[in-house]
Amino acid sequence: MHFKKVEKFITDLDFIVVSKNAKEGVLLVESEADGIRNLIIGVAPPIIIFEQYLFTLSDDNLFTFKALLIKNRDIVHGAFALTEDGKRVIFRYTLQLHNLDQNEFEAAINSLSLLLSEYYEQLIKFSKL
Repeated sequence: MHFKKVEKFITDLDFIVVSKNAKEGVLLVESEADGIRNLIIGVAPPIIIFEQYLFTLSDDNLFTFKALLIKNRDIVHGAFALTEDGKRVIFRYTLQLHNLDQNEFEAAINSLSLLLSEYYEQLIKFSKL
């Protein structure tokens, strides 16, 4: 039920579903217009998780970590995070599924899109450090 609802939200926003696995509750989506590629949306009741890979760290860099944490304070929805191995920087956002509506879903996507458009130059620099 939740998976179909989320899938409808995605198609209503004219995003492309690159792949999906209803059994696992995972959708891979993109929107060229929003600068979003390979956004993973995980439907895991009672929550929905948005994860967007941004770049891989070449090594532990205090400057990069500090800058990302400072930027987290400015992000209205979601935050930068590291994957379990500590190597990849992602954008992650989690919402409750129970009352999720189209506007809230779209706000999550817009937060990511805005972050990418505002901060892309710095993200590119971090990816080269």
